[in-house]
Amino acid sequence: MRIVLLSLAASLVAATPALANEVRVETRAGVYWTDGATKGTAGVAAGYDFDLGPAAFSGLEVSGDKILTSGTKVAWGFTGRLGAKLAGSKLYGTGGYTTEPCSQCEGSWHLGAGYERGFMGNLYGKVEYRHYFGRNGFNDANAVVAGVGVKF
Repeated sequence: MRIVLLSLAASLVAATPALANEVRVETRAGVYWTDGATKGTAGVAAGYDFDLGPAAFSGLEVSGDKILTSGTKVAWGFTGRLGAKLAGSKLYGTGGYTTEPCSQCEGSWHLGAGYERGFMGNLYGKVEYRHYFGRNGFNDANAVVAGVGVKF
């Protein structure tokens, strides 16, 4: 039984690089702006990308980002991604919902786009833009972040 389990484990490890479906975790930082005010932002994200064939993918992501100023809190984002797989990189569009970034704010829907580039091994870097749609008297906002992550 032990030999069967070891053989199965070895075949799964050997097959893992061939899988296009991947889990990823990242850290990121950038700028957030609205109404002429620009603030720094930092956060983390975890996601899963699904293979849609040799040239396309879709994915889901959960993120926590904080505007780096007093009176703000971590805004939780729930985002979908859809894009093209290029040679060692991904170009994609995003859309989803982000919870309120401060006590007097409201959550908002967001749309954006990004570019992700693989580095050595499972490391990657990315740049992403998001536009947050204001509602109930709140103005629209924007963010650009750069991130570094690991794929599993």
